Amino acid sequence: MNARAPLWLLVLVTFSGTMAMHIFVPALPVAGAALGASPASMQQTITLYVIGLALGQLVYGPVSDALGRRPALLLGLSVYFCAGVMALFAPTLEWLLVARLLQALGGAAGIALGRAIVRDTAEPARVTRELALLNLLTLAGPGLAPIVGAYLADHFGWRAIYVFLVAIGSAMLLFTWRLLPETNLNPRPLRVGAIARDYRQLLGNPGFAGYTLGGACITSALYPYLASVPYIVHGQMGLPVSAIGWFAASTIVGASLGTFLTRRLSGRWPAESFLFLGAGLGLAMACTLLAFQALGWLTPAWLIAITVTMTFGAGFASPAALGSALSVMPTLAGSAAGLYGFGQMAMGAVGTLLVGHGDDPVVSCAVTQICITGLALASFRRAHLQGAPATR
Repeated sequence: MNARAPLWLLVLVTFSGTMAMHIFVPALPVAGAALGASPASMQQTITLYVIGLALGQLVYGPVSDALGRRPALLLGLSVYFCAGVMALFAPTLEWLLVARLLQALGGAAGIALGRAIVRDTAEPARVTRELALLNLLTLAGPGLAPIVGAYLADHFGWRAIYVFLVAIGSAMLLFTWRLLPETNLNPRPLRVGAIARDYRQLLGNPGFAGYTLGGACITSALYPYLASVPYIVHGQMGLPVSAIGWFAASTIVGASLGTFLTRRLSGRWPAESFLFLGAGLGLAMACTLLAFQALGWLTPAWLIAITVTMTFGAGFASPAALGSALSVMPTLAGSAAGLYGFGQMAMGAVGTLLVGHGDDPVVSCAVTQICITGLALASFRRAHLQGAPATR
């Protein structure tokens, strides 16, 4: 068994990537006014971050398979730190856009490699349990980060957000350099052709493709809600703008409970139970949201209850999907982690794009979630019918 990496450090580097994407959202109007940029232009700081986070994970996975997890993670964290400094002193929107893209490319290392390191070091019976904690941060980041960002921007100005991110980046870089051992003991040659073959091999495997697509869908089911919640809570329900952050943060409750239960039951239940129950619960809640809106029953309390239950299903299923995907081809764990992370970001972007269509934000959100969770359930079923092994 390889040397163990501190789990708290892997949690920190995993959380930082998604946190930096959403922590800046509440400060967009303030930063736009300071930089003389339009709302549409400021929205590009989020779009470019999503793109960078998705593409970066495709690179770090195979690079870490060849050169090692430790040097690849140190490189990514260095880029993350330097980009944070660049954003902190950005004099123009263009400067900020470049900094955000670089920050995402650096932050992608933590998401992809944190998972790969767990797969390198954890015993098979503990893979799902330890990945559950990392996966929780992917789910919780979008709900928690805007609250932190709103507080910093409101009390100290929008640049305080980047002071915070630079501080976190420097701490991660220091602790990784001092405490992280190399966990990839079987490096592979780094060749572009080999990387392409690895990705083709992974995508051509029905088990990996099913677990990855299903995991990406079930994790990303909350993105349509996060994109719609300002218009539902403030526009339709008439609640104050200050309430939006708390409705977004309700996603953390469900994801935390689902992940906690997965960690307790991992090793006792087969992975298929987590996958089908979690995805089925998500699909049921999406249908419930649509039905309640059609019948005129939707209230703030019901919206929170439905959201918490749906994200409970996501937290319940996602760790098993991730663990199963990374276990299909253990020798390609880094590439598999990068491809899995890319799928999550890509599906999140698709969900956010689709939910923008339609006149009723609740209906658009529910229909999008029905499609996404239904696809997750079908993907898990396909992987199961193909006889692909699922990790506990």
